[in-house]
Amino acid sequence: MRTAEEPGQSFNIDLCFVPATHTAASQKLPAVSGSSGRLVIERPQDESSKTTWPGQIFEDPQLDYVEAMMAFVDASQSSSNSSIPSIPPETTDMTLKVQKRALREEETQLRASRRMIRQKRRKEDEIWRSMRQLYRTMIAAQPSPSRDEQASLKRAQHALGEHRKATLARRHAEDLQWRQQRQALRARWAEFPLVTAWIAILVITDNCSRQCPGLPLFVAGSHVTADVIVETLEALLPPNLRFLITDRGIHFRANVFQALARRHQFIHVMIARHRPQSNGIAERFVRTLKEWLFEASWCDDQELTKLLEQFVAEYNERPHQGLPIPGLSPKEFANRLWLY
Repeated sequence: MRTAEEPGQSFNIDLCFVPATHTAASQKLPAVSGSSGRLVIERPQDESSKTTWPGQIFEDPQLDYVEAMMAFVDASQSSSNSSIPSIPPETTDMTLKVQKRALREEETQLRASRRMIRQKRRKEDEIWRSMRQLYRTMIAAQPSPSRDEQASLKRAQHALGEHRKATLARRHAEDLQWRQQRQALRARWAEFPLVTAWIAILVITDNCSRQCPGLPLFVAGSHVTADVIVETLEALLPPNLRFLITDRGIHFRANVFQALARRHQFIHVMIARHRPQSNGIAERFVRTLKEWLFEASWCDDQELTKLLEQFVAEYNERPHQGLPIPGLSPKEFANRLWLY
């Protein structure tokens, strides 16, 4: 998407979710989406398509930024009113809850199979003990057996011993296979983020300069409401804002959010469905933020707040490759534009 022509003209915002606690470099911060009103972990990326989408309007060099944005809004509204093809089942989001349920079912099946094997072994042991007792009874009943009887008893003893050895060898192989399956399930459990609580972060980025005015966080996590987000934005949005770009998340489609747009007289631009690249500035910011937080540790929201303040200060001061003038930081780029 084409960038704004001056600072404060257009903002990109998004909601980012991180664990309530984290140990430095212990585990990759998972990709989390709360746009549907529920947390979705590691959502698969949509495949590229050859169909048209509203963002193609920005490829027209004859349109200035404001004209392109207005055309994008019109095209997005038309697209949202048209029929949207359903996503095939194999590409639908699989939530963390669904994945864990499937893994628990595998564990239940493994335990049931193990239980059946143990029951079978108890019956085999009862039969073996009966045969051994029968053999001892036969020995006791014949204190002076003949040679033929001795040979017959030895054959019976050998057969009984060989059968027991084969049974124990089979059990050893079964135990080995069971341990491997159990370890594989444990390894798959370890791949899940051990997260019991989440914190939501409101990502705010200037579309022109890439400056970030702040990163408010909400300890409510996935339960954060649109009212709280709007109340936070009231204090952060610049007075000259013309466009506010978001995805079509449940928080941004609320009536209170539309009331915010009317009150501050800006145009709320919602990106096309399944086109996160249309809000690429915010998406890339979230990626940079999570890469930075990966090396950090926090135990509560107060520690995370301090880390976010440190990140904002560093981010606004370091060179940004996405700016028209290479080597400038978002803050330096904004200051140069204001001088003109």
